[in-house]
Amino acid sequence: MAIHLKIPKWVARRLRFESLAARLIAAAAVWTLLGLVAGGAVLSNAFRMAAETSFDAALTADMDGLIAAAEPDPGGGVMLEGRFLNHNFDRVYSGLYYQIRAGNSGGQISRSLFDKEIHPFDEVRKGALTWGHAVGPENQSLRVVSRRVDLTPDNSNDAEFTFLVGGDMSEVDRQTREFNTTLFWSFLILGLGLIGAILVQVRIGLQPLRRVSEALARIRDGQARRLQGHFPTEIAPLASELNSLIQHSEEVVARARTHVSNLAHFLKTPLSVLAAEADAHEKDVAAAPLAEMVKRQVFAMRRQVDHYLARARAAGSLDVLGNRTQVSAVMEDLARVIERIHATRGIRIEATSADEIYFRGERQDLEEMLGNLIDNGCKWAKSRVRVVASQTPGRLVLTVEDDGPGLSAEQRTQVGERGERLDESVPGTGLGLAIVRDISKLYGGFLALDASPLGGLLARLELPAIQ
Repeated sequence: MAIHLKIPKWVARRLRFESLAARLIAAAAVWTLLGLVAGGAVLSNAFRMAAETSFDAALTADMDGLIAAAEPDPGGGVMLEGRFLNHNFDRVYSGLYYQIRAGNSGGQISRSLFDKEIHPFDEVRKGALTWGHAVGPENQSLRVVSRRVDLTPDNSNDAEFTFLVGGDMSEVDRQTREFNTTLFWSFLILGLGLIGAILVQVRIGLQPLRRVSEALARIRDGQARRLQGHFPTEIAPLASELNSLIQHSEEVVARARTHVSNLAHFLKTPLSVLAAEADAHEKDVAAAPLAEMVKRQVFAMRRQVDHYLARARAAGSLDVLGNRTQVSAVMEDLARVIERIHATRGIRIEATSADEIYFRGERQDLEEMLGNLIDNGCKWAKSRVRVVASQTPGRLVLTVEDDGPGLSAEQRTQVGERGERLDESVPGTGLGLAIVRDISKLYGGFLALDASPLGGLLARLELPAIQ
C-alpha cells in the first residue's frame, strides 16, 4: 500500500531558496563538498597505490636477499646464508614468509610459516617476477611474489628452484586507514573553513544590496528623499534608476494634483455663479421652484467635488515614497484652529500625542481625516472633545471622543454612508465621515465608531505608522 505525504504549502515555501545569499552559499557549499570528496578519494587512492608500491619494493628486496642467500646442496635442496635474510623470516606468523620448491617436489619454508604453506603456487616463468595474492596463516591477506631461478652456473636446469616471498597486507591497510582518518579530519576542518570563508564573502559581497534596502527603508519612513551613499559599479546604475523613478513619481503626482486642483477650481466657479443666480431669483414666484432645485443640485455637486478632490489627493500621495508626518504637530494645529471656530460654544479640545509618533503619509491627508473627526465631535459635543494618538506595532491609532448625546449602534452604521446626515439642524455636508473612511482605506486603515466613556461618540481611526 502506497503512502502519500502531502507537504503543507507553508513548509514548501520555507524549503525554497528565496534568498540570494542562501542560494550562493548553498551552491558554493555543494561544490566545495563535491570537490573535497573527489579530492579525498584521489588522495586516498594515491596513498594506497604508493603504500602498495613501497610494499612490493620491500618484497622484491626480500626476494633478492633470499635468492642471494640460496646455494644448492648435494641432496637437491637449498642452503641459505642467514646474513642475507630478513630476521622476520624467523619469527612465527610475523607476516613475512618464504617458500622454496625444487621443481615439482617438496620444498623448504621459512620458520615464520611454522607448519603452514602458502597455496596456491601460480605458474611462474623463469627469471621473471610473478605477482599475486594468497591466504596466509591466521587468514592473513598476503601479497606474494614468485620467481623461478636456476642456481647452477651453466644454467643447465639441473638446479631450478621456485622462490616465493609473501607479506601480510594488513600493514598497508593500517597505514591507509590512518591516512584516511587524518585526511577526513583535515578535509572536514578545511571544508568548515571554506564554508566560513564563503559566508564572509557572501555577506561582504551582498553588503551593497543591504545598503540599498536600508536606504529604501529610510525613504519609505520619510527619513530621506533619495538613495544616498556610494555604491559599487554593479549597483550604482540600479541606485541611479531608482532615484530617477522616485523623482518621476513625485513629478507625476505633483502634476496630477495640479490638474485636480485646477479642475475643482474651474468647477466651483460656475457652481458659485449658479448658486448666486438661484439666490437672486428665490423671491420670484414664478422662478422660485426652479431656483430651489438649482440650489439643491449645486449643493450636491459641491459635496461631490469636495469628496473626490480629497480622494484624488490621498490616492496620489500613496505613490510617493518618503511621506512622513508628525502627528503631534498636526493635532495641535487642528485643535487650535477648530477650537477657535467653535469658541462661541465654549468647546474645549484636549489633544494628547507623543512627539515620536509619525504617520506614513501626507500631512494634508492626515489633516483632512483628523480635521473632519474633530470638527464632527465639536459639532455634537456639549463642552469637551478628547483626541488621543497612540501607537501599536506598525499602526497609528487616533481616537476622537466627545461628551455629546452619542449615537445608537444602528445610527453609527447609518452615518457611515456617504452624505447621510441624522440631524439637518447641524451645519455640514454629511460627507466628513465618508471622506475619512475613503482616505483611510486608501492608506490601508479603517474607521470604527463606538460609544465613548465621555457619553458621546468615539471615532477610532487606524492608519499605518512609522516605527
